[in-house]
Amino acid sequence: MSGRGHRASLPEGGHARPEYLVEDGQGGLVVRHHDRHGQVRGYDFASLPVSAKMQRSLAAVFAGRCTPARWASHSTSQTEWRYVQRFARFLAGQQRTPQDLGELTVRLVQDWRETVLREGDYHAFTRITSLLRDDPRLQAGPVADELARRRKAVRGKVQSYSEAEFDQVRMAARRTFRVALQRINDNARHLQQWRDGTFPQESQDWVIGEGLDIMTRTGDLPRYATNNGTRIIKKRYKEAFGAYSSAATWQRLFLTREEAAALGVLLMAEFGWNLSVINSAAVPLSSPDPGEDGHPTYRIGLEKPRRGTGRHHETRNVTDHGADSPGRLITQALQATRFARAIVEEQAPGTDRLIVWRTRAGRRVGYEGRPPVGFFCFGIDPLAASKWASDSGLKGSPFQRGRRTVVALDQRQPTQHSQDSHDRYYVLPDKRVQAGAVEVIAAGAEDAAGRARQAILIAQVRHQPAPGDAETATADCSSPDDSPWPSPDGGCGASFLWCLACPCARVHPGHHPRLAHLHEALASLRSVLPTAAWVADWRDAHDRLEDLRERVGDGPWNHALARVTDIDREIVTHLLHGVLDA
Repeated sequence: MSGRGHRASLPEGGHARPEYLVEDGQGGLVVRHHDRHGQVRGYDFASLPVSAKMQRSLAAVFAGRCTPARWASHSTSQTEWRYVQRFARFLAGQQRTPQDLGELTVRLVQDWRETVLREGDYHAFTRITSLLRDDPRLQAGPVADELARRRKAVRGKVQSYSEAEFDQVRMAARRTFRVALQRINDNARHLQQWRDGTFPQESQDWVIGEGLDIMTRTGDLPRYATNNGTRIIKKRYKEAFGAYSSAATWQRLFLTREEAAALGVLLMAEFGWNLSVINSAAVPLSSPDPGEDGHPTYRIGLEKPRRGTGRHHETRNVTDHGADSPGRLITQALQATRFARAIVEEQAPGTDRLIVWRTRAGRRVGYEGRPPVGFFCFGIDPLAASKWASDSGLKGSPFQRGRRTVVALDQRQPTQHSQDSHDRYYVLPDKRVQAGAVEVIAAGAEDAAGRARQAILIAQVRHQPAPGDAETATADCSSPDDSPWPSPDGGCGASFLWCLACPCARVHPGHHPRLAHLHEALASLRSVLPTAAWVADWRDAHDRLEDLRERVGDGPWNHALARVTDIDREIVTHLLHGVLDA
């Protein structure tokens, strides 16, 4: 039902939910991934070198994510499939190969982690453990705890460009795209002159104009088939255009794959968009500027799947008010793709994409999100970007480093990610940002060190209690007489909240439920107390418990919360009211 109370329209008759997991009865076990564009890609789990039971279990958890709501693009499922294949090979290489996911052990999970981390592939471990936790048998117990345990993320190695390097990238992209735009605009003028009847009929310029007009409707010059099936441009147009090559014929009106990549680089440098956003960018709507100069203002709709449900779409307005304005690049992009977009709209109405380029005759190349339409493809694939960079004397695809440069150094607001991700993964690790903020970082590090000395967990974390230790309200104490805070009459004079800051304290799983409940209680106090009061009385204790939770891991910590007893709640209440300190 819609937000206004109207009943939603039903699908057409015969509609059925797509089958994501298909068994053909002859050994085939295929998972079909339906992406957000309705395209389907299949993965054959029967090809994995593990038992049939293990194949079906892996296929089941994989199929559970092969919906547009979980994995929106085929690039995601392809990456996950490679990790699954790698995990299956790892299992097959074990001395005692598990026959199903229910036979996984803690040691096996640890061995898988050590194997992939030794090879420097942190994501292989996190992706597989996330996938395995979807299996009902791996959602509780020791193996589930091991799968849920936090691991320190591997620091990314990608750094931003230096100022000189980024200028070189932008200049190379401008040079490539400017040549293409000039070529298309020159031929557009020639075509208009032909339509206006400027050229003598059957002259070379007239035949070229006729050929250009045909290309605006079909994407190619007329051809005939030879005896061996090869299709050759008719001699009439070959003589007028001077050659059969693509540079002499269809490139007069359409971008090549590398030229489209150069346009993408310029959009990345101007707006900070990543490849996903560039590939899905629709043709912007334009309207006259409300001022007297009449400059167009473009309303650009962007699709950003990583932002989460309900926040996938964003709209920006940019105005073309001069050569250096962001809107001028949009104007030029529309000019360079106008003929290609017109043909695509005629052949496949509603295919509303900004980046359109033509393939060579007979080749059908398309990026995974949108299939080709005739000769025309959409978006930019990383191989095309690398090819353009190589042809321009640059190393590697410029998009990842380039976008990092734009996002981190131009002090832009987060785009496809949260503020925390913006700071953690883009700004703080970047060496150029660090070099420009040495004094700020040093001051922050000094403050953090001072805070850490006050609020880190000092107590020892153990797997089981030690004989002879004395139980306290929050931990076990190995030596009350050696307390850093002795009382006047001997023993320990500190509050029980300070036990976690004492080297004599020992924390084991038996304490986790009470401490997890105390952690939640302190967080709740934060919402009702004045900030200054909470910081003065409770922040250090809360930070030490936060440190403990990170060491224990989210899985065991959540399980501990489920085991909180009435006695634990009573003791925590006494701690918060100071009863136990009397």
